[in-house]
Amino acid sequence: MRGAESVTFYHHIKETKMNINLTKKLLVACVAALGVATSAVADEYPSRLIRLVVPFAAGGPTDILSRAYAKGLSDVLKQPVVVDNRPGAGGNIGIDVVAKAAPDGYTIGFGTNGPLAVNVSLFSKMPYDPAKDLAPITFFAFVPNVIAVHPSLGVKDLKGLIRLIKANPNKYSFASGGNGTTQHLGGELLKTMADIKLLHIPYKGEGPAMIDALGGQVPIIFSSIAAGVPYVKSGKLIPLAVTSAKRNPALPDVPTVAEAGLPGYEATAWYGVVAPAGTPKEIIQKLNAASLKAINSHEVSERLAASGASAAPGTPEEFMAFIRSEIPRWEQVVKQAGAKVD
Repeated sequence: MRGAESVTFYHHIKETKMNINLTKKLLVACVAALGVATSAVADEYPSRLIRLVVPFAAGGPTDILSRAYAKGLSDVLKQPVVVDNRPGAGGNIGIDVVAKAAPDGYTIGFGTNGPLAVNVSLFSKMPYDPAKDLAPITFFAFVPNVIAVHPSLGVKDLKGLIRLIKANPNKYSFASGGNGTTQHLGGELLKTMADIKLLHIPYKGEGPAMIDALGGQVPIIFSSIAAGVPYVKSGKLIPLAVTSAKRNPALPDVPTVAEAGLPGYEATAWYGVVAPAGTPKEIIQKLNAASLKAINSHEVSERLAASGASAAPGTPEEFMAFIRSEIPRWEQVVKQAGAKVD
């Protein structure tokens, strides 16, 4: 290499290194600035109304519990928290609204087993991936269901119901609050474990399902404790069993399904709060801290007790681990039952 060319080449290398170093410094500065900006946004959060999307119809137990939570969260954050009911597709429509919302903490969702874990196995096409497109905020509560029947059916216990269905396969139907709910999957699990043929009638929420169950149009219902207790106590429905592993304080004389003849049966509903993936960690942490205060408040605790629910708040990481463990668990139930929603 000639002298002039060597000098030119040296200056070119030097200039290239300078440009690379400058680029690195600019990138570091941008990242730092972004961190400061994110921190500033988190410090100011929340500065306006927060929308809480509920993926089921108004009037049902999910709606009732979500409104208690919204009031508690509003009291803690000192900003309005407004419930936005978006029912349909087993909860997928509402949670999809959350998954596709701006990740700024101003749209969050009140989800259940269905749209957060079960539906990925139940629906052939999902508009979102609960393990990737959502950022968990906190677990909310466990809520068991009750299997109840219309008095006209003439059965008094679960064994009597199973005998009746076995003698009349596919003659009887059970109502649930929608595809993918634990009421639906609880029915499917009962069918598998009891080896019975029973038709499923999904509704857009427990309110409409309860109306038809009370009218006897659908004689069997898998209902949340909250929705079922008033009608059980009034004698309009006959309780056969609760779907949890232990008896529920709201119905202490009603056996579990396991006690009633199907050992190992458990199908409990659960609720949790989520945000869109990409929501800044600082905002998630602020929402988690506020949620824990709201869930442990006197008003929310009373509502949970009245609903037969057990509060179970925790960290975002714990809730994410739980969701990921529930997806394969319910996938097995769906496969055994052969249940599908298209």
